[in-house]
Amino acid sequence: MVARAYTVAFDGVEARPVEVQCAVSPGLPAFSIVGLPDKAVSEARERVRAALQSMAVALPSKRITLNLSPADLPKEGSHFDLPIAMALLAALEIVPADAVEHCVALGELSLDGGLVAVLGALPAAMAAAEDGRTLLCPPQCGPEAAWVGATQVIAPDTFAAAVAHFTGQTPLSPAQPAELPALSSTRDFREVKGQERAKRALEIAAAGRHHALMVGAPGSGKSMLAARMPGILPLLSPEEALETSMVHSLSGLLREGGICRERPFREPHHTASMAAIVGGGRGARPGEISLAHNGVLFLDELPEFPRQVLETLRQPIETGEVVVARANAHVRYPCRFLLIAAANPCRCGDLADPSRACSRAPVCGEDYLGRISGPLMDRIDLRIEVPPVAFTDLDLPPAGEGSREIATRVAQARARQADRFAGHPEIRVNADADGALLEEIATPDSEGRALLQKVADKIGLTARGYHRVLRVARTIADLEGSPDVRRTHVAEAVSFRIAIGSQN
Repeated sequence: MVARAYTVAFDGVEARPVEVQCAVSPGLPAFSIVGLPDKAVSEARERVRAALQSMAVALPSKRITLNLSPADLPKEGSHFDLPIAMALLAALEIVPADAVEHCVALGELSLDGGLVAVLGALPAAMAAAEDGRTLLCPPQCGPEAAWVGATQVIAPDTFAAAVAHFTGQTPLSPAQPAELPALSSTRDFREVKGQERAKRALEIAAAGRHHALMVGAPGSGKSMLAARMPGILPLLSPEEALETSMVHSLSGLLREGGICRERPFREPHHTASMAAIVGGGRGARPGEISLAHNGVLFLDELPEFPRQVLETLRQPIETGEVVVARANAHVRYPCRFLLIAAANPCRCGDLADPSRACSRAPVCGEDYLGRISGPLMDRIDLRIEVPPVAFTDLDLPPAGEGSREIATRVAQARARQADRFAGHPEIRVNADADGALLEEIATPDSEGRALLQKVADKIGLTARGYHRVLRVARTIADLEGSPDVRRTHVAEAVSFRIAIGSQN
């Protein structure tokens, strides 16, 4: 008799179905697993054997063969323990074979029969829903997997409880989804003294998901401003929360097994490798740009990042996804992030102060910011000079407008964009609009068109830069509540395009 159980193997955020076939036949006692398993999967036989012994179930003195089909698909991870054990019990006729075949199982077994949390429960639940099956997983994974309402999630505490459920002795109630409250943050834009232009730029960036670069002397408040971005962004929609959580589930970043509606804020150090930023390593795991999907990616000291790492950002910024290609893996991850970058004007940071600048000024500034290539700079919509804060400004009372007021305007602008793009599910904000749709929604009035043409000729805007100015102008109009893009909106968008040096 050949019994079958089902599980998944992960290919990026996609969970590919795997059939676990178990045959118990006469012959010399053996327990073998075939089907391209990795070391963790091969070790499953010892964990399964010990877990069964803890339940007083002895393996017969026969040849036990488990095949993971399709056999040419690499199988990685300890989550194959539970489906292997379920297929084995079905082959031994301890649990009903038809009940096992109607579920997708994943989970690691401890030696005493407990179930240990594994990565990827949410994508596995999506795969189970597509196949019309129930999901069987450890209790820590149940609250996140239950967010996929199209499938029933069973999350027993132990392997013995799972067996009791399938044999009808002690049926278990389905797991319930858990939503974690957003982490309370005390960071408020009201605490930022001065820097009104930078605040305005970050408001525009949040409203339309436009990438921004802040350049200023050390201590001028660049990192302080960026750290307050999550406070003005709207909560994730249910669809966005599911997309983001699928990536975080594969990385083990979901807190307490639940899903959070707070937008991610990732701030990798400039010493991070390409695999850490873009994705890769063992199993081609998602990188920081994918972990920031639907949220903020803050790159402090942007010129200090290796040039090769910076150049790999160009394509993901345009397409909203990244393909991690390796010799043994080829996976695709989403990465629609809001890039907020910060940089000093030069290595010493004192370029604006002649009394303190180094002897190479101003050439040192050109060399330092020149590490950011023209094609990458062309993809940055908002470029902001962040001047040093005067000591007199530090003694001023807190600003009258804080993150709550800014967040309200951002939410209203996003709501206008949601209504505008209701018929285009692939587009959510102005930064995603392109082609004929962009011309339809962002073509300025005659005065605005004349101004844009004049500026484009004067500073040599590229075609990409021209369209990015239109998108920013559309977002500024949305913040104002204007149905049309006017000359004032174009003028403000252009001012942020030419703010730093002569980059276009």
